[in-house]
Amino acid sequence: ADCGEKLYYSFSNNYKREQAYFFCSSYRKNSDVCSAHYIREKVVDQLVLESMQRIMLNVQVFEKEFARKQMACYTEDKKKQLAAKRRELEKAQKRIAEIDTLIQKIYEDNASGKLSDERYMTLSTSYEEEQQTLKAAVPEMQAYLETETNKTVNLQQFIRKVKKITELKVLTPELIHEFVEKIVVYAPNYLDGKRIQIVDIHYSGVGILDELTPEEMEESFQKSIAERKKTETA
Repeated sequence: ADCGEKLYYSFSNNYKREQAYFFCSSYRKNSDVCSAHYIREKVVDQLVLESMQRIMLNVQVFEKEFARKQMACYTEDKKKQLAAKRRELEKAQKRIAEIDTLIQKIYEDNASGKLSDERYMTLSTSYEEEQQTLKAAVPEMQAYLETETNKTVNLQQFIRKVKKITELKVLTPELIHEFVEKIVVYAPNYLDGKRIQIVDIHYSGVGILDELTPEEMEESFQKSIAERKKTETA
């Protein structure tokens, strides 16, 4: 979560699977860059399993309320973020095109003798590095916009996939690949002597999901009872 790099997967010296763990790749290379973000594989496995089990309950019992809550989180702030991301994408694409023109210009200036070879190489290298950085960022911005813009469609597809699962007791590689986009691990903190670590689970196509609280579930349950009684007496 802090440096944005991947976590390495590792076994302990005794090679026992239950001792396997993840830790920050930046920390492995340079401990001054980030902290270890150490977390055991079995902890991640349990967190994802429990999260998916709760999501299944939300979808299968409180589908309408669950869907409503996800879309309600699509606030004005999110719309502003999308607008800002679109502007950022347009700016990057425009700059990529501008750099092509600039590279062509300095090439012609160098060929005509207006620009020295040394200066040409310096500018050319600088422009190419900037352009490569922008080109690498564009697909990420496009993917983000596509995912967020199509949230309604993606949510419907996600719910349909979840409803196909009748029982979930263990995680399988197939389930992980189908439902989980990425897992973000934060550095641990300590509160009253206890180790606390935040883990964000990003589900494919829908990102982080807001689960219904027990109070929201109870409210939804009472509404369904009231509607049923109203239908029966009509």
